[in-house]
Amino acid sequence: MLAVPHGFTLREGGVSVGPFASLNLGEAVGDSPPHVAENLRRLAAAVGRSVERLSTVRQVHGDVVVRAAAGPLLEADGVWTEEGDGSWVGVKSADCVPILLSTADGHAVAAVHSGWRGTALRVAARGVEALLRHGTRASSLRAAVGPCIQACCYEVGPELAQSFEAEFGAEVVQARGVRPHLDLSMAVRNTLYDAGLLPEHVDLHLACTACEPSRFFSHRRDGGRTGRHLAFIAPAPLS
Repeated sequence: MLAVPHGFTLREGGVSVGPFASLNLGEAVGDSPPHVAENLRRLAAAVGRSVERLSTVRQVHGDVVVRAAAGPLLEADGVWTEEGDGSWVGVKSADCVPILLSTADGHAVAAVHSGWRGTALRVAARGVEALLRHGTRASSLRAAVGPCIQACCYEVGPELAQSFEAEFGAEVVQARGVRPHLDLSMAVRNTLYDAGLLPEHVDLHLACTACEPSRFFSHRRDGGRTGRHLAFIAPAPLS
C-alpha cells in the first residue's frame, strides 16, 4: 500500500528485560536508557536509517500534527516530513492506534498517534491536512492503520460508547457482555474516509495488541507497566 520504507514494530528483537522485554522503544516508561538506545540502534540498522535522523514527538493525546524539526521534542500526536535525505518520522504506542500516511509519490509522509481522545478529536484528519499542504489531493493519499487494542478487548463506559456512536456510526461500538466495546480502528478508518481518502488506499492491520502478549506491548493488559512500539515511515529520496 505505502511505497516508501515504513513499519510497525513488534516486541521481539531487543535487549530490554522484564515487562519491557524485549524491543521497547519508549524512553519514558521506566526501562533502562542504554537498553532503549540499543533497541533503537537495532531498529535503525534494520531500516537502513540513522537514529539521529528520526523525528518523534512528546505525545499528549491531542490533535496537533507538527512538521519534523531538530531540537527538543514538541508536544503533539503526529509528525510529518518531506525531507527525503535520510529523515524518518515515528510515533509510539502500546494499544493506541498508529497511523502512517503518505502522498502517492512518497515525497511527504506522516506518522500519527491516535488514542481514544485523539480519535474523538479526529487527529488522523489533522495528519491528512498536513500532507495536503504538499499540494496533493486527499483521494491520492495512502494510509496504513497499525495494530492496536481491538474491540474484543477494549471495554469502555456507556457514555464514551454513545459519543463515539454519534460521531463515527453504530459500527464502531459492539455489544459484548455487560459493557460496550469500542472499535478504534473502525473509527480511525471512518475518519480517513471522511477526510477524503479512498477505501482502496486505506490498509487496516487488525491484530489486537491486548490479545497477543508474545508479539505486542499492551498498556491495558499489562496494567500500565509495559514497553512501546514505534510506527515509522520515511519519505522517498530526493531526486
